[in-house]
Amino acid sequence: METQAWPWPAGAATGVGSLPGVDIAEAQRIVLGELPALPHLPELPARGPGADLIGRTAALLVDLPVELYAARWRVAARPGRDLRRARDLLERDLDQMTEQAEGFTGTFKIQVAGPLTLAAGIDLPTGPRMLRDAGAVRDLTGSLAEGVRLHVADVRRRLPGATVLLQLDEPSMPAVLAGRVPTESGFGTYRPVETAPATESLRRVVEAAAAPVAVHCCAPDVPLELVRAAGAAAVALDLTLVRRLDPLGEAIDAGLGLLAGAVPATPTAPGQRPTSASVAERVGRLWDQLGFPRARLVEQVVVTPACGLAGADPEYARAALTACRDAARRLAET
Repeated sequence: METQAWPWPAGAATGVGSLPGVDIAEAQRIVLGELPALPHLPELPARGPGADLIGRTAALLVDLPVELYAARWRVAARPGRDLRRARDLLERDLDQMTEQAEGFTGTFKIQVAGPLTLAAGIDLPTGPRMLRDAGAVRDLTGSLAEGVRLHVADVRRRLPGATVLLQLDEPSMPAVLAGRVPTESGFGTYRPVETAPATESLRRVVEAAAAPVAVHCCAPDVPLELVRAAGAAAVALDLTLVRRLDPLGEAIDAGLGLLAGAVPATPTAPGQRPTSASVAERVGRLWDQLGFPRARLVEQVVVTPACGLAGADPEYARAALTACRDAARRLAET
C-alpha cells in the first residue's frame, strides 16, 4: 500500500460518542482530558428525547421536520416543540465544545446517524418507517447530506484550527440490507435495501461532508465493501463481533482505517475495570492475525470502546476512555 496520510495522529484513541450522565460541560472536560489526541463531541442520551441518536441527528435535517409520536420520531408537517428541544440540546453541546476546545489544533470527531439507520428509525406521517418508501429515503438522504454539510462547516468555524472527522453511526445498516427491520406490527419485516441504493445513500452523505468519514457499526456482518465503495476513510467495529478476518484484512490492505472497538461498553463483571494492557493485547492480537506489521497499526488504527458508553456507570466510562488512551500509547511503543 502506498504511503497514506490518516486523518488522526499516530497512536490515537477516541470514544465512540455517548457517555452516561446529563452534564455536557463535565462530559466534554472528560473527553478532552482523557483523549487529547482525538477528542470528540460527547452525546448524553440520558437527557431524554432529542439527545438520542435519531433525535439528535434529526435536528440537523434540512426542510424535513420531525416530531415525537408514541415515543417514536416521525415526519411532521412543521417544526414543533420536540424539534426545538433537539436543536437546543445540540446547540448547547456545540457551545461547550467551542468554549472548552478553544485553540485546539488536532483532529476533532463529531458523530451523526447515517441515512440507513435514520430511514429505519423515523416514521412516515402515516405510520410506516421511511425505509418502506424508496422516494422518502432519497429525500431523507438529501436532507441529511445538506444538514451534515452545514454541521461540519459550523464545527470548522467554531474550531478553526482543527481537522474535523465525521463519524456516521449506522447500527441498523446490516439489518436494513438483510431485510431484518421489523414492521410496526412486529409480525413482518421490511424488504431488504439493495446494495447499490444503500451505497449511493451513504456516498451522498460522505461526499457532502467534505471531511474524512468513519462509518461506525457495532453489529455483526458489517458490509465492509459497501463502506469502502461509499468513500469512507475508516470503519469503526466491535472487535468481539468480527467473525471473518479475510474481509477485514482486505479492507485494511486497500487503505481503510480501523477504529478498533476493544473495550466492552459496560462492565463484564461487577466492579470490573478495563486495563490498558488487556486492551492493547486484544488490538495487537487481531492485527497480528491479519498479518500486518505493527508499525502500520500505529498509523492506521485508532483504539476505542466497542460501542457507546451511555449504559455504563460514570467511573467505568472514564476508566474505559483512559484504558483506550493508554493502550494506544502502549501499542505505539512496541
